[in-house]
Amino acid sequence: VEARHVNAMRQTQALPGNYLTPQTMNERAAAVAKMFSLRMKSYGMKELQQMGAGGIIAVAQGSAREPRFIVLEYRHAQAKKTLGLVGKGVTFDTGGISLKPGGDMHEMKYDMSGSAMALHALAAIAEQKLPVNVVCAIAMVENMPSGTAFKPGDVYTALNGQTVEVQNTDAEGRLILADALTYVQKNYKA
Repeated sequence: VEARHVNAMRQTQALPGNYLTPQTMNERAAAVAKMFSLRMKSYGMKELQQMGAGGIIAVAQGSAREPRFIVLEYRHAQAKKTLGLVGKGVTFDTGGISLKPGGDMHEMKYDMSGSAMALHALAAIAEQKLPVNVVCAIAMVENMPSGTAFKPGDVYTALNGQTVEVQNTDAEGRLILADALTYVQKNYKA
């Protein structure tokens, strides 16, 4: 079972950035949710704005692709506590305005590996019906430079209410992970 899910994770992370987008990862998560009878919530830009997830919004605003914040839940009747799996889901990371050097940029499709790991770890847990409650939260974005991209010096408000001044737009992972971590702690006490 574990090997099958590890292989599924590897297959997901190896997809090119034009195949694995926030939207197609949402479809993959929906398929996993259906296969293992998981509860799933998926938030787009409008819901993220209402929620106040400023980190996810800031990173995603330079991309033509809308972000997705995907939350999956596995429940077991004998579990007492909830484990949180939070995964970084930058489907392609150019570095944004703080552009990465071009030589190895093709490798930046792997910046979503944490989200693939979290999704397929949850699938392995659910398939084996392990006695634990699990919430999996994956923030899916592209970090692109454009006229709408966030810039060094910009200030945004994270989901926990803290303001953050961006020094380098290539530090996008901590921005989206902070919102995802806050969400699972606030809503699930994970």
